[in-house]
Amino acid sequence: MKARFWRFVLKIFGWRFNEGNNPDLHRCVLIMAPHTSVWDFVIGRISLWIMGVKSHILIKKEFFKGPLGPMLRHWGGVSIDRGNRHNNVVQQVVKQFHDNKRFTLVVTPEGTRKYTKHWKRGFYDIAKGANVPIVLTYIDYAKKQSGVWESFIPSGNYDNDIIEIQNHYKNIGAKYPENFNMSRMYWDSDAKKL
Repeated sequence: MKARFWRFVLKIFGWRFNEGNNPDLHRCVLIMAPHTSVWDFVIGRISLWIMGVKSHILIKKEFFKGPLGPMLRHWGGVSIDRGNRHNNVVQQVVKQFHDNKRFTLVVTPEGTRKYTKHWKRGFYDIAKGANVPIVLTYIDYAKKQSGVWESFIPSGNYDNDIIEIQNHYKNIGAKYPENFNMSRMYWDSDAKKL
């Protein structure tokens, strides 16, 4: 019932959701790209509700002080201490996976809506450290479609794996294409290593 309702909401906006291969979404790092607009959060959140996923996002611990804390936790916020070098973010999140049987972390690999030279590597290191798959999801403004592709198991060879992951996103239309970059040092227009 809920999924049907949220599909209807997407349809009102002129969007549709593509189920894809329907991987297990209850214990994974779920990457959502491209991320160039605040609207990505809205479309992405509705897509997660369609998938029936209780997801978590990383939020700086400072935001959890006061009355905002319980609300952020309810929405799946995970408090992260970025100021403690001895307890880095990857280790903190890997611990969350070890402490919970079901844990889905949603990450935008660019780490920002602005142009960046390359994707941040944290999502990969978290998945590898927690021994969980990376689920590839997308928001395509050119086709007005969001969806899920597949689970990707990190091999430990980041340079090769990131090429394979990013190749899925080559033809996806961002809301602001000029802000969407995928570490083009890794491949050219023919998906060939440089």
